Amino acid sequence: MDNQMLLKSTTRHIRIFAAEVEDGELVPSNQVLTLDIDPDNEFTWSEDTLQVVYRKFDELVEANSGEDLTDYNLRRIGSDLEHLVRSLLQKGSISYNTLSRVNNYSMGLPQVVGSQNN
Repeated sequence: MDNQMLLKSTTRHIRIFAAEVEDGELVPSNQVLTLDIDPDNEFTWSEDTLQVVYRKFDELVEANSGEDLTDYNLRRIGSDLEHLVRSLLQKGSISYNTLSRVNNYSMGLPQVVGSQNN
């Protein structure tokens, strides 16, 4: 059994691992990428908005097929997906999860309509 290093890209809301999940554990793989969206549950998601991110992930992976699997390539995909999450928030497709254990509004303060906090 070889001891290969786990390639990964982690941003605040997107984690990509060059690994398969087996029995709840990540097992390094040169063939499979595993995507973890919003691991801290900072946002509320519908199934449709999750699918938007998964489809974009598939597109980016396909666009990089044939290239070496490197930290740089994974980070580029992760960064593109992080920008997509920001655009989904700005369009109102997702919103901050007020029940999250930490509300740090990492992508900017939420828009609150009709209230003043003065």
